[in-house]
Amino acid sequence: MKIGNLSRNGKTRGDTKANDHDFVAAGSGTFTPFGIVDEDSGKLFINTGSSFKTSDFIVDSLELWWATIPDDEAIEIDEIQIKMDNGPESSGVRTQFLKRIVEFSDKINKRIHLLYYPPYHSKYNPIERCWGILEMHWNGALLNHVNVMIAWLKSMTWKGIHPIINLSEIVYDKGVSLSKVEMKPIEERLERKPSLPKYDIRIVPVGLLV
Repeated sequence: MKIGNLSRNGKTRGDTKANDHDFVAAGSGTFTPFGIVDEDSGKLFINTGSSFKTSDFIVDSLELWWATIPDDEAIEIDEIQIKMDNGPESSGVRTQFLKRIVEFSDKINKRIHLLYYPPYHSKYNPIERCWGILEMHWNGALLNHVNVMIAWLKSMTWKGIHPIINLSEIVYDKGVSLSKVEMKPIEERLERKPSLPKYDIRIVPVGLLV
């Protein structure tokens, strides 16, 4: 999302004038949101970064989300099932993502089950419905400052609940990858479903390995 004196066709909800949404104004910024929605509770977590959407940004977002889970709830969780798009930054063959997600599993000592939607089916991902609500929520608003963006994010609701919002200022490097040699011990930790090896992956933390 672009931040600045920008709005579709130069129109906002009020009488404030703005530049057309295709015009990049000097000093404007671009922010990338990453969302995690709990389908059972309806709780929504959004990490918004001003850098690139990379494997590291995604797993860092997962770690921030996990830190918001109360201890009494976390202890009851045996496995985290993550439904996600088959995007290039987090696909079942993205080496840096797989390395980081294995490390995440080890860190929190929880099993992780990665389930990917096939190409062109991301609309079935529950998080997409959250983004649709957000678009309607701030449609026509003038997001001319990062603080305005954060305020709008915090004021939206999903299933009657306001989301938890985090603003990341970390600058991420693009194109981080592992060699085949580096990837070998990581791959050995992945339990890929034979019929869907790129779309159904389980990870058992080292602390639970027999």
